[in-house]
Amino acid sequence: MPITPLPALRAALPRHARLIGLDPGRVTIGIALSDVLLMLASPYAALPRAKLAPNAAEIRRIAEKEGAAGLVCGLPLNMDGSFGPAAQAAKDWAMAISDATQLPVALWDERLSSSAVNRMMIEADLSRAKRARAVDAAAAAYMLQAALDATRPPPDALSM
Repeated sequence: MPITPLPALRAALPRHARLIGLDPGRVTIGIALSDVLLMLASPYAALPRAKLAPNAAEIRRIAEKEGAAGLVCGLPLNMDGSFGPAAQAAKDWAMAISDATQLPVALWDERLSSSAVNRMMIEADLSRAKRARAVDAAAAAYMLQAALDATRPPPDALSM
C-alpha cells in the first residue's frame, strides 16, 4: 500500500477507530495505541523485531483486538531534516508492514523520541533495566502523540 499523508489517513478512519504507532528499531518495535477520539497515545508493547511475516501478523492481531484501522510509523530523519539511509529503511519497512497487514500507513518524524523518553525516565529515577523494558513502547507513544497533536482538527471542527 502507498504511504498516506497523516491528515488524509486520520480523515479516512472509521468512527472510533484507533491508530497504532510503530517505532521500528533494530532489536525491537515499539508499539503505541491511540484512544478512539485520536487525542491521546499510550504505550502498548515492545515487539521483538523478527521477520516481516510474524511481526505483521502480531501487529494485525493487535489492530483487530483494539479496533485500530491505521498505522503511524516513525521516520528517523537526519537532524537537519534530510532523508538518509535510516529514513529510507523505515519507509521501506512501513510500506511492507502496510502491505502485509492491509492497514494504511503514514510516516511521522521521530527524531529524538527515544532520547526524550530516556531523559524523562532518568528524571523519574527509573533504573536502567526498567528503562530498557519500557523505552521502545514509550518512544512509540511519544511519536504518535506528536502526530495526533499536529493533525488534531481545530476545536470548532470538533463541535460540528
